[in-house]
Formats: sequence, structure tokens, C-alpha cells
Amino acid sequence: MATDDHSLVQRARSGDERAFRLLVERYQKKVYAVALGMVKDREEAMDVVQEAFVKVYRSLESFKSDATFYTWLYRITVNVCIDVIRRRGAARSETVEFDEHIAHDLTEANLGGVSSQLGNNPEKAVLQREVGEKIQAALEQIPEKHRAILLLRELDGLSYEELAQVLEIPKGTVMSRLFHARAKVQKLLSESLGIPMPSGDGED
Repeated sequence: MATDDHSLVQRARSGDERAFRLLVERYQKKVYAVALGMVKDREEAMDVVQEAFVKVYRSLESFKSDATFYTWLYRITVNVCIDVIRRRGAARSETVEFDEHIAHDLTEANLGGVSSQLGNNPEKAVLQREVGEKIQAALEQIPEKHRAILLLRELDGLSYEELAQVLEIPKGTVMSRLFHARAKVQKLLSESLGIPMPSGDGED
């Protein structure tokens, strides 16, 4: 029996709960990573994951077969995250909750060109934790629209076209927003780590 995303969606639409569980198992870790990167709280990130998949389940009939399931899922996830952040409002200041795995992934993804600055010296493993904390702190200081695009690009490797679908913005806006997001993070990391960051946006 086919287990590609579209087949699972069709089966889930027909009431096959196992098919939907397979979709959840396939994407829940990535959804959680994006949610934690945006809302900076493990419990809230878990709530986002649950709410996102509930919304997906309730909206299966509206899913268009010419779209990819994971870009649709990420769009819902990002919107839920933004709602959570906005509901939080000024009543609560956001604090960075350090997550070893997410920080490691961000460092290895060379977000802001940091990993290339560390090289392969014996202290790299020790520095990675500090750098991971600094990266998360830097993400905390940029707008959610920039945070979302960096996380989706660097952690999940979405293409410009996929980012445009997820965020519902033109491809040109994706490229511009990504450039400015990277520049802001590079500046913040340069200041906090005291090391020069590479110039340019590093687009491929």
C-alpha cells in the first residue's frame, strides 16, 4: 500500500486513522523543531505541534492535491506559532530555553556562517554549545517573520519556492527577507561572540 504523503492524505480523508498517524510520525519532530525555535518554550512547542496537527486533520478536505503536504503543514505550524507569540503579548517577556539538539542543528547548518568560523580545532565541541546558545539568543531578537524563514530554510532546507508557498509571499520577498534575517543574525552573533562574520548572504 502506497505511503507517500498524497496517498496517506487521501486515505486519512476516507477515515483511515492509521494513515494520519503515519503523517504525524513522519513530520512531528520537524514541526516540533520549528515550533521550539519560534516560541522558545518546550511545553508551548508541544502545544503548537498538537494544535497544528488538529488543524491539519480538520482541514484535510481543503488540502489541494497540487500542493505538497509538508509545505501546507509548515504554513499551518508557522501561523499557530505566530498566534501563540502574539497572544503572549507584552505581558510576558520571552526567554531563550536552551535545547541541545536544536542548537547543535543550527550550528551544523552554519546559520550565520558561524560553523565555518569555528574550524576544526579541539575546542570546537565546547564552543558549539556556547555558539548554540548565542544563536538561539540571536533568533530571539529578530521578528518572528525572520525567525520563521531562517528556521525553515536552515533546519528543514526548504527551497525558495517552498518557502514562498509556506509563508504565502512572493519568491522575491523570500529572498529579500532571508537576506535581511541572515544579516541581522550575523550582526548579533558577531557582537556576542566577538568574531568577524562573513560578508554577503551566502545564497545558493
